Amino acid sequence: MPQSSSDNIIKRKNAEEIVQKLKSAGFETYFVGGCVRDFVRGIVPGDYDIVTSALPEQIIGLFNHTVAIGAKFGVIAVIEEETTYEVATFRRDDDYEDGRRPVKIHYSSAREDVLRRDFTINGLLMDPANGQIIDYVEGRADIEKKIVRTIGNPETRFSEDYLRMLRAVRFAGNLNYDIEERTKQAIKNNCALIKKISAERIQEELTKIITREGSRRCFELMSKTGILPQILPEIENLIGVDQPPRFHPEGDVWQHTLKMLELLPKEEDGQANKILAWAALLHDVGKALTRTEDEKGVHFYGHVQRGEEIADNIMKRLKLSRVQRETVIDLIHYHMVFMNVHKLRPGRLKRFLRKPNFDLHLELHSLDCLASHGMLDNYEFCKDKLQELDIDDLHPARLLTGNDLIDLGYAPGEKMGRILQKLENEQLEGKINTKDEAIIFVKEKWEK
Repeated sequence: MPQSSSDNIIKRKNAEEIVQKLKSAGFETYFVGGCVRDFVRGIVPGDYDIVTSALPEQIIGLFNHTVAIGAKFGVIAVIEEETTYEVATFRRDDDYEDGRRPVKIHYSSAREDVLRRDFTINGLLMDPANGQIIDYVEGRADIEKKIVRTIGNPETRFSEDYLRMLRAVRFAGNLNYDIEERTKQAIKNNCALIKKISAERIQEELTKIITREGSRRCFELMSKTGILPQILPEIENLIGVDQPPRFHPEGDVWQHTLKMLELLPKEEDGQANKILAWAALLHDVGKALTRTEDEKGVHFYGHVQRGEEIADNIMKRLKLSRVQRETVIDLIHYHMVFMNVHKLRPGRLKRFLRKPNFDLHLELHSLDCLASHGMLDNYEFCKDKLQELDIDDLHPARLLTGNDLIDLGYAPGEKMGRILQKLENEQLEGKINTKDEAIIFVKEKWEK
């Protein structure tokens, strides 16, 4: 749900009270990570992470509502007013064996806890009581210079958790920062290891990338560092797939896709609709394999159908849910129908306009136009029709039901379904308006 300013005030108050309660019990405690980075940047944080010298069992003993979400790694969730705050014990880590988690942890000091973290911009501590920032890693300087740099050796940091390579790209794109050169080179050296990360974790990062600010830059960085062909080779393949300049002055399919991501409207929480974002990313993914050229120009015959197959494979690979996949595929399937909305028969147009999630279909079409030729006449036509037609026009009450057809002597089965569908078509076309007209139509067209 989008967060209001009052929500943010309550969140901060609760987070500060958690810190104060731990400090009053004699434990060294701070805000850490992204929330401190946001404070330094003059931005109100959306979430708060807390680190402390208190051990997990001591944290649990101090608060009424807790969940041991990562007790093995010293992380306890403290729940206040239905909001979860992660409270972690200061720790240092042993070697990482699986490119994700340490073999063993040791409880330690605030300084050691910071030194095992990923990036300097996320390595700041803050005492909320007085606003004092504790900086062991020159994180404030990197925020001022707008660079993403690992804490310590980047090869070591990435070998501990391969997903950090993708997170580096996300932070650089979202914050409009540069990736420090040694850090960037380490990503290039190790990019193939990203495939060892679970599909669910990669999908979570990609969703954050495509729904937040800087998505275009993130994809450009993924391509330059070699990560993109490892996790989304189908999108990398769009580079250099040129299109007719008359309709696509923006350039090739890659540029068109990036421009659509850049134009995604943000909701109240500052993020784009997840389904719309995935549809924008994948809507033209079939063009790389369907491009042809003849004396009449460049064509992409069948790119929608091929794109549906490729997109479905990508989403299955990345473990999107069945409902999410089906909705994205539906958006891809119908995104070219807008070209011909002026020519659709009234019945078919009404069926199109009443589709589930038509607001997303309309938004995707708008993005498609704005990222290419800029002509919104079909978009405006659909908007006008939706204003013109009411709910009864789009979803008219049935003139005849299945029981009516049985009373007329027709047997249940597939034939009855076809009769009812044809009858609704005639009704949507405005050719039949009463029950008597419907009965006459049925008797004339079908034998009992």
